[in-house]
Amino acid sequence: MGVLNVTPDSFSDAGRFASLDRAVEHGLRMAAEGAALIDVGGESTRPGAQPVTAEEELQRVLPVIEQLRRSTTAVISIDTSKPELMRAAAAAGVGFINDVRALREPGALEAAAASGCGLCLMHMQGEPRTMQVAPHYRDVVSEVRAFLSARVAACRSAGIDAARLTVDPGFGFGKNLEHNLTLLRHLPELAAGGPPVLVGLSRKSTVGKLTGREPDERVYGSVALAVIAALKGARIIRAHDVAATVDALKVAAAVAGQGGD
Repeated sequence: MGVLNVTPDSFSDAGRFASLDRAVEHGLRMAAEGAALIDVGGESTRPGAQPVTAEEELQRVLPVIEQLRRSTTAVISIDTSKPELMRAAAAAGVGFINDVRALREPGALEAAAASGCGLCLMHMQGEPRTMQVAPHYRDVVSEVRAFLSARVAACRSAGIDAARLTVDPGFGFGKNLEHNLTLLRHLPELAAGGPPVLVGLSRKSTVGKLTGREPDERVYGSVALAVIAALKGARIIRAHDVAATVDALKVAAAVAGQGGD
């Protein structure tokens, strides 16, 4: 899954793809490099981020979605928590909804159920503005697993087929460095017997703390974490540096005896 932030305040891209032409160009480049999904986001969820209105978010993402839909066979994903965005994006042809709030906003569960799209349910402790102030868990693995299981159950009760569901432990969303590393070490427990697991560690502060690198210098650390996550059971890797990540995953898959795809 290639990351396409069309926001002026992205932590990693610093608004480089906020214009329509640059966003579409970058989305097509990621598809050409091997991304099977292009995740378009119009509201930053970095620590400390301020919310934007549904109207502003729609204005940012819909033209990009529409152009990409006409220009690539990659699945287009919408990264949003707003039911208005889910409905509009589904009508524009997206095939996947990636929600950091796991469909907990009023009306989001119903909008997602009606969309027919694949869905990703992510764990987040708190809200983007405050989630990294002082995250705390008694047992981060069991608490994240319980939350995701409950959200899957809510989706199933709403009539959503299990085959549409993916879960995301939410690395960096209300977690400190040790929480993130613990979740990664125990990823097989989160992946066992449930929906496929999506992992997004690309360029995040975990990489910065481990390497001392700024966001645009974190490609090597990000690729290392992507390979570790895949070998521990992740089925979708969300990445900024698609070509490098795809190459590394092909090699890891071959060594693991899973072929090069």
